[in-house]
Amino acid sequence: MERENFGSRLGFILVSAGCAIGIGNVWRFPYVAGQSGGAVFVFFYLLFLLCMGVPVLTMELAVGRASGKSAVLGYKALEKKGSKWHIHGWFCLAGCYLLMMYYTTVSGWMVSYFFKFVTGTFQTGMDAEAAGGVFGAMLANPGEMGFWMAITVAAGFVICSFGLQKGLERITKVMMAALLLLIVILALHSFFLPGAGEGLAFYLLPDLERAREAGIGSVITAAMNQSFFTLSLGIGAMEIFGSYMPREHTLAGESVRICVLDTFVALMSGMIIFPACFSFGVQPDAGPSLIFVTLPNVFVNMAGGRIWGALFFLFMTFASFSTVIAVFENLLAGCIDNFGWSRKKAAWINGIFVLIASLPCVLGYNVWSSLRLIGGRDVLDSEDFLVSNLLLPIGSLVYLLFCVTRWGWGFDRYLAEANTGQGLRLPGWLKHYFRILLPILILVILIQGLIPA
Repeated sequence: MERENFGSRLGFILVSAGCAIGIGNVWRFPYVAGQSGGAVFVFFYLLFLLCMGVPVLTMELAVGRASGKSAVLGYKALEKKGSKWHIHGWFCLAGCYLLMMYYTTVSGWMVSYFFKFVTGTFQTGMDAEAAGGVFGAMLANPGEMGFWMAITVAAGFVICSFGLQKGLERITKVMMAALLLLIVILALHSFFLPGAGEGLAFYLLPDLERAREAGIGSVITAAMNQSFFTLSLGIGAMEIFGSYMPREHTLAGESVRICVLDTFVALMSGMIIFPACFSFGVQPDAGPSLIFVTLPNVFVNMAGGRIWGALFFLFMTFASFSTVIAVFENLLAGCIDNFGWSRKKAAWINGIFVLIASLPCVLGYNVWSSLRLIGGRDVLDSEDFLVSNLLLPIGSLVYLLFCVTRWGWGFDRYLAEANTGQGLRLPGWLKHYFRILLPILILVILIQGLIPA
């Protein structure tokens, strides 16, 4: 079976960026920035993204492009005879399934809130308790959450069943264009809110005193973690798009473009949220509840709040759903490559499996609300812990060691693949940084993630 390819370079960049752009950008980034003192955090985030995110992204893409296969067969095509690096490919596939077991539920929350604003559940002038109570009512209703999760799963696999160019690439181009337009409109609206300047100053002007209050070490650690996790590296989610790439452009140049788009959305999310929070006297460090409790309360108290709330959650829907369909493509490609299934068969089987596997997350907030798993965490947090704290950092370390050590593919082969084509090239002197310092940084992230808060 001839392997599909992207129809255009723009399609590759937008789909890859769409995979990276997700809840981590538009939900986690603003509240972590708020908790970590604002602008100083943003500076370190950008620094670590360049030092850690771009290199590991080039490695995933290099394995994919050099092999032309998904994770398991990609490793097999490049590893030395008798070695077992390809075992990690199965963990990549498992990680993608595990990620979708809770990500589809959260993506469903975004769709649900969009419809709630459109249909008038949120009304101008609602008090804070009523606005915040909508989220609790949704979590307590397994039927409502299950419905929106199922819509997300079904829509995602239907799109992917049409193929790479006709399904994923075509839809993602439209969604990403709409997402970028929406984020600019929302940010411009926030700029002109009364008191917005205070929020922008908090976000963009470095304040060392505020960073000291949060703890400089904590700020640097938070920035390192955010820069690492924002690209979802380590479970082959990006590797698959490397396997669809032409060889016309270098991987460092394409990785930087993906990171620029990813970072643009993260930074602009803060441009929307911080001015709005300061304008209405709301704390910008409200944690995970910022999106579903704090911001709806802001929207219902501003002029035209229903419209702005609907646009914001439409933007959030596009951001989360672009990740969903990108990871679904990874699941389908893995089944097509490893089991020889047709795309339609892979879509049907995976659709049913992911639908069923996502139910524990839905039920974990109501029917199974007393269920506590890893370290007392609920179902969603336990699944997220396995992906974020184990599979992503360990997987990134495996990709790194595979690409730069003589026991794996080897640095010279990796570098030759990464530098094939026109564009930004990686210099050979990075070899020692990639072999010594970068593994240590990833190990630091792994260890931090395992230490109880």
